[in-house]
Amino acid sequence: MNRNFFKAHPWHGIQIGDQMPELVTAFIEIVPTDTVKYEIDKQTGYLKIDRPQKFSNIVPALYGFLPQTYCAEGIAELARKYSGKEILQGDGDPLDICVLSERAITHGDILCQAIPIGGIRMIDKGEADDKIIAVLKDDPIYGKWRDISDAPKDIVQRLRHYFWTYKMLPGETSSLAVDIDDVYGREVAHEVIRQSREDYRKNFG
Repeated sequence: MNRNFFKAHPWHGIQIGDQMPELVTAFIEIVPTDTVKYEIDKQTGYLKIDRPQKFSNIVPALYGFLPQTYCAEGIAELARKYSGKEILQGDGDPLDICVLSERAITHGDILCQAIPIGGIRMIDKGEADDKIIAVLKDDPIYGKWRDISDAPKDIVQRLRHYFWTYKMLPGETSSLAVDIDDVYGREVAHEVIRQSREDYRKNFG
């Protein structure tokens, strides 16, 4: 009997899916009820505690990354092309994704199938740090959306506000480190996903 006794590394050992970028496999690190920020340990593939959520910021969607993606020079070049701003480099991490789900999902460290509908072009300390926005496949409420234009403006604004403020300290009214350059639709999101895959191939083979 053949058995897999070893956990696949969520970044390097899991496939993004044959139908990408229309349908992708996402690894979820944190969910809206988490009071601690978890992130993947790049060496072991296990979740680790990054920091407690010190303030009232609650991630408004399932949050994680796309396996076998990487934000490097290609992602930085895309950000330069669309923003017209000086972008130093990609942030050196897998491509982040927010997955909207009507149903409460109580913990991270899970895989899900998601349909990308857009994204947020975020520049963090001069580095390109895109956030893909997606809907959970077959979700009874969000699952029919195919582009960011299908989403109510309040949901998009909630996501923008979270990423604009999640590094702020109490008393600050703006974030000097984070620039939310734009919210883009499905076609650009697909381009970003493809480029992150190419950056991954160039850096990891």
